Amino acid sequence: MIDFRSDTVTQPSLAMRKAISEAMVGDDVYGDDPTVNELELWAAERHGFEAAMFCSSGTQANLLALMSHCERGDEYLCGQQAHNYQFEGGGAAVLGSIQPQPIENEKDGTLCFKKLAAAIKPDDPHFARTKLLSIENTINGKVLPLAYLQKARGFVDQHDLKLHLDGARVYNASVALDVDITEITQHFDSMTICLSKGLGAPIGSLVLGDSTLIRKARRWRKVLGGGMRQAGILAAAGKIALTENVDRLRHDHANAKYLAQKLTNIEGFNVNIEHVTTNMLFANVDSAIDQLQIVKELKGEEILISAGNPMRLVTHLDISRDDIDVFIAALKKAVE
Repeated sequence: MIDFRSDTVTQPSLAMRKAISEAMVGDDVYGDDPTVNELELWAAERHGFEAAMFCSSGTQANLLALMSHCERGDEYLCGQQAHNYQFEGGGAAVLGSIQPQPIENEKDGTLCFKKLAAAIKPDDPHFARTKLLSIENTINGKVLPLAYLQKARGFVDQHDLKLHLDGARVYNASVALDVDITEITQHFDSMTICLSKGLGAPIGSLVLGDSTLIRKARRWRKVLGGGMRQAGILAAAGKIALTENVDRLRHDHANAKYLAQKLTNIEGFNVNIEHVTTNMLFANVDSAIDQLQIVKELKGEEILISAGNPMRLVTHLDISRDDIDVFIAALKKAVE
């Protein structure tokens, strides 16, 4: 299959499969898994935090961070487009009794600080207590500027808030900006990193913060059923994802730009190529085109896409230039 639906569909490399088969393991709930411990220690140091914790998913990692920053009846500020508000099942409210306060994202993915300031609740028993600002980078493939992250740090310091980064695709941001990951992470009190998207691990995410936050998050992980036993077989692949698969994200970004250029030659598809900066593109599709029929026809050609307007297409380590050419040819035929 040539699969453009998401970068979550990546297959583990041979090196990952070998590391999985050879990983030293122990009971991670007891803290006895050496491979998990190694990954957590390495990740904390690499990203400039005191501690890290390995989790089963990005959804779980974000929820644990929110629940560790906020108590029942607290609130966090985020974007209307934020994954931890829009796409993670309302977990903060359902499981954490935390109120999300979404703010409309600007066109570049940022959040307006004036709007954020206006949303902060006064110290009054009528209101939830505003404790945290959560931002996402990348967001819908858009990279937040370093200057904006610095301003976000100043904003939370001014208003006595904490700052969390949903960094599911944060390495796409650092590669696109051509900076070391610490140029981004230095501004945050906590962050998450998804290992199973463009970085190519089969399972897993990390949540990072100071040692107090991670101790709290570890307890909540157990409460939420996220305590895993011999999890080193997963952590072994995660370590390879972080050490061997970062630089190659440039190829995904270049392929997304190439795909965007090719799509503009198909009648009924409109892509702003200048907006394609990482591994995602969004194509506006003419209403006369039967997307569901096209999805069905392409699936018969072993090509997977998702319908939508805009239509999201994602490049990743299992998508090559040749795959893109095959897709474009099949799409032209289906449209015609």
